[in-house]
Amino acid sequence: MTATEEAANNLTVVDHPLVAHKITKLRNDQTDSSAFRSLCQEVTLLTAYEALRHLPTEQVSVTTPLTTTEAPRLAGPAPAIVGILRAGLVMVEAILTLIPHGRVGHLGLYRDPETHRPIEYYKKLPEDIHTRKILLVDPMLATGGSAVHALDVLTEAGGTDIDLLSIIGCPEGVAAVHDTYPDTRITLAALDQRLNEQAYIVPGLGDAGDRIYGTK
Repeated sequence: MTATEEAANNLTVVDHPLVAHKITKLRNDQTDSSAFRSLCQEVTLLTAYEALRHLPTEQVSVTTPLTTTEAPRLAGPAPAIVGILRAGLVMVEAILTLIPHGRVGHLGLYRDPETHRPIEYYKKLPEDIHTRKILLVDPMLATGGSAVHALDVLTEAGGTDIDLLSIIGCPEGVAAVHDTYPDTRITLAALDQRLNEQAYIVPGLGDAGDRIYGTK
């Protein structure tokens, strides 16, 4: 398999009417911050089922009211959920409802308005993150700069099994990630058309952080 084929196989865009419906509501510029936050959490929950498909399991014995049987449970250390601040926080909280025993890491990045390159201002990761499956979350996969920087940080920390979950992505962002990390699985709720001259996703939904927290 070539690197291009491997990268193509590592992109999943969730195709579900509930997800599509909620994405449409997210795009609407009349959706207020409270509703936008809730929709981000709902879309994250629906999309995370697909993103977490590769979690390892093991068979254990369990006694039901009728009998004893073998059944699967999650195996190994709890996954690490790493959110890119600030917008990724809403996704972290949603995923913790699915995996309450998960460990949480934070990466603070902002985009330079001139170069559009990420600048790191905060990092706090579980000390044993190298032993865990890692789910990196950020609502928008635009230029891919923040995602690639975060993957660099996680790889330097010893991470070897890292997936990326975003709500909206575009071809440029997907290509940027897979040019550097072709084996990283990317799961999106929607794949949009392109970036504009200001490096915003089109049609997109605007600045996710500002819309989540009502700061613009």
